Amino acid sequence: MEYPAKFEPGERGGFVVSFPDFDWGVTQGDSEQDAREMALDALLTMITVHIRRGEDVPRPSRPRGRKYRIIRLPALQAAKTELYQAFSASGIRKAELARRMGISKVNVDRLFDLKHQSRLDQLESAFKALGKDMAIQIRDAA
Repeated sequence: MEYPAKFEPGERGGFVVSFPDFDWGVTQGDSEQDAREMALDALLTMITVHIRRGEDVPRPSRPRGRKYRIIRLPALQAAKTELYQAFSASGIRKAELARRMGISKVNVDRLFDLKHQSRLDQLESAFKALGKDMAIQIRDAA
């Protein structure tokens, strides 16, 4: 999952970063690299808040110009976000997902926790319980 982030020059140098796909959340950094690191942290926080509130997580849009940089979620957090989106679209409750997987509801909550180090097989099982297949794509680094 890759979200566009708008990088604008700050009044005192550095960059102010916002995300057009979210209606809240701004961060900044003293350099572009610092701003990118802060942007990833802000993005993970915004997604976490949406998940905790039971709100839809916006799908990434296309970048719209020179001021935009792509912020890519780490693989585990991307998989968890995709799982949450599939779960939300399914219309079932966490208790039903837990039943289908043969685990407790607390363990289902951990699957949506971006800070919890869930195992890949658990995520794959959750996707299967939702009628989805999980695939991994490997590509050359940019």
